[in-house]
Amino acid sequence: MASSEHATKPDGAASAASVSAPTPLETIGPSRAARTLIEALANHERVGVFGSCGSSTAMLAGAVAKSGRLVVLITAHLDDADEAVDELTSMGRPASRLAALQSLPGESDVSIELVAQRLGQVRRLVTGDVRAGEVVACPIQALMQTIVPVDRLDALLRICARGETLDPGDLVRWLDGAGYRRCDAIEEAGDFAVRGGIIDIFAPGLGSDVASAGPVRLDFFGDELDAIFEIDLDTMGSDRAINAVELVSMSAADAQQTPGGLCALELFPTDSVIMLHELIEISEQARGYHERVIADQGVLGLPAVLKILGERFTAVAEINQFSQGSPAIIRSIDLPVRTLPGFAPDAATAIDELVEMAQANEVVVCCQNKGEESRLLELLVERAPEANIATSVIYLHRGFIFDAEGEGGRATAFVPHHELFHRYHVRRKIGRIGAGRAMDTFLSIEVGDFVVHADHGVGKFVGLRTMERGKIASTGAAEEFLTIEFARRSRLHVPMTQIDKVQRYVGGFSGSPPLSTIGGKKWGAQKQRVTEAVRDLAAEMLRVQAARAALPGVRYPEDTPWQKEFEAEFPYQETEDQLAAMSEIKKDMRSAQPMDRLVCGDVGYGKTELAIRAAFKAVEFGKQVAVLVPTTVLAEQHERTFRSRFADYPFTIESLSRLKTGADQRALLRRVRQGRVDVLIGTHRILSKDVAF
Repeated sequence: MASSEHATKPDGAASAASVSAPTPLETIGPSRAARTLIEALANHERVGVFGSCGSSTAMLAGAVAKSGRLVVLITAHLDDADEAVDELTSMGRPASRLAALQSLPGESDVSIELVAQRLGQVRRLVTGDVRAGEVVACPIQALMQTIVPVDRLDALLRICARGETLDPGDLVRWLDGAGYRRCDAIEEAGDFAVRGGIIDIFAPGLGSDVASAGPVRLDFFGDELDAIFEIDLDTMGSDRAINAVELVSMSAADAQQTPGGLCALELFPTDSVIMLHELIEISEQARGYHERVIADQGVLGLPAVLKILGERFTAVAEINQFSQGSPAIIRSIDLPVRTLPGFAPDAATAIDELVEMAQANEVVVCCQNKGEESRLLELLVERAPEANIATSVIYLHRGFIFDAEGEGGRATAFVPHHELFHRYHVRRKIGRIGAGRAMDTFLSIEVGDFVVHADHGVGKFVGLRTMERGKIASTGAAEEFLTIEFARRSRLHVPMTQIDKVQRYVGGFSGSPPLSTIGGKKWGAQKQRVTEAVRDLAAEMLRVQAARAALPGVRYPEDTPWQKEFEAEFPYQETEDQLAAMSEIKKDMRSAQPMDRLVCGDVGYGKTELAIRAAFKAVEFGKQVAVLVPTTVLAEQHERTFRSRFADYPFTIESLSRLKTGADQRALLRRVRQGRVDVLIGTHRILSKDVAF
């Protein structure tokens, strides 16, 4: 396609620079098939397009939209709509989606975030903000679910924009009426707090330039909305300034899927283009969804949706891979695309196969970020420096080969980076964990459980009861108390305001622990002995820490290009806590003092990835890394995980456990001593005297 330039990689070898390449959208757009489709749709014909594969349907929808039409892309699955939007927006084509509620009518677990997204798109359709040139992806479920009456939108949605005149009292009254909870400090979706001219709102709605639902701060100067900020819930400080926020009523979920309501298709302009991706699959998914709901619960059947489609729109295209389409098709078009072949699981062989493909086709590898692109180019220089392979930093979910031979050109293979290296990016949304409360301490304790009172010792929780405060003090107010039974059947009523003094018993006593005596001296003596033991332990830890601090540590350098590329290849979106922890770990590694850090987090929150990145930084600097795990199974799992992440780099990962034979262990330990193993993962076996790095 073009000759590669050269740059320098960390070890000094040459590396190809990226070559400008056309996107799949730019390639399909001018094709004869796309031009014929656009012409047929302009003539109000029902068109069948056959041979679609990979992500070619989304590209074709983008090409039609680029001609100046508003395109409604109807998909069978929710993910198909999401992927199409991500692909088209990454290539510069305006795209959005009509969200489907991922629950059945009548269920209580309706996502308020999805409701907000759905209402926001309905508002855009009503106000005309959805215009020609845009692709709106609609899962069939979203079209089957009826929408709220248009005249109720103003009651369910409210936009607050910076600089507008707005009485804070009116906004507070709207929040009260919309089901928001007024509290001292916001902690979860639906909370709001008022402090003078500042209103904090944890809004499940989406603003005009707010990426996701979350807490916002509205700062008023009199009746003028002077500023809007996102809020960091950890510090409750103002964060990024934004221009507007769209608030959705917390009761909006109850207004969804109204029996006898409108189909969203009735809001689109009649000159819109309708594109149905795999009509048979759409029919199957629609039938299955409709069978799971009760009649007259605000869900239309597919025949009703297709009837509205047929009556309102004259420009309709069915995009299929194999099926012949419906009898209504009056013109057929063959899309010149082919399925992308699979690649070998190991990176070296996959690169070889990619180079072989480039001998017969133009090849464009679609990378999601510069890190993926840079690392790919380094691998190409190492294995095939003369290969004619281009790259493009865009998102393509599924690759395909566009066969332009019939149009006077070579075929072009569009290869997603994740398909080449089998690193599939998973959509993962992690909600923010709210601040803890003292009440949370007691949520997991049940009647009959043993508990510890800070002042009186071990007792048994026997239940909750409401008593008048006047029986204990002089207020006469009713209050809830925890009742705890101690030795000799004596009972203590602990007011809820002192719940922080009570926690579950987690001692190592076998069987039932002995109950403490209220007013006895034994519990006090036990606390004193524990205090002294803790003091001794703390003193010993201080001595050890002082000795460690006197030793020199390894000062690692700043992140190299390899480190940045390695981290960019992580197939998930990092959480804020992950990024903060990684920053602290790297700060430790750059220090001349030995590292001493504990990272805590729940299962699935990315602790292993932090260890992987730290290990990569160490081995790239020429060090060996030992990873100690508690079980053999975990050692095997970590070996696979580390090898998968390190697959494209010249580092060796091994594990040491009882699953390996004696001969294998001896051979492995010999390689460890020789420095031929970069990362060794194992149980306490790696602490044995015969393990030498």
